Amino acid sequence: MVAIVKRRTVKLPVWADRLGAGGAFICALHCAMIPIALALLPTLGLGLVAWHGLEVAFSIFATVLAVTSLYLGYRGHRAYHAWLLVAPGLLLIWGSLLYPPLHASVVPHAVAMTVGGVLIALAHLVNLRLSWGHSH
Repeated sequence: MVAIVKRRTVKLPVWADRLGAGGAFICALHCAMIPIALALLPTLGLGLVAWHGLEVAFSIFATVLAVTSLYLGYRGHRAYHAWLLVAPGLLLIWGSLLYPPLHASVVPHAVAMTVGGVLIALAHLVNLRLSWGHSH
């Protein structure tokens, strides 16, 4: 007699994509505010303490959450649409952090990080819809 073993599927909870989308939108807003902060904070006597470290840490967190969430979602729905958004978003974010001429340019850096964050957020929303949405 042969025993049939049901394969266990691992799925992230619905809040994981919501957290990713919300975090990516907050990141995009933060990145859009960088040029304003660079001009305003020194006049207030405040420095930009550890902003680069915060950027790198948040980028690592966003990358791990996005790739894990989209991979597990893909295993369930088999649609690649979210990957078409997250790939250029991650490339923009990591390119603006690791490519020195882009990282040193305030406005282009802010634009690249903002667009990258929005693309990652949209990828989470697409994955959320594909994973938990109703199909008719």
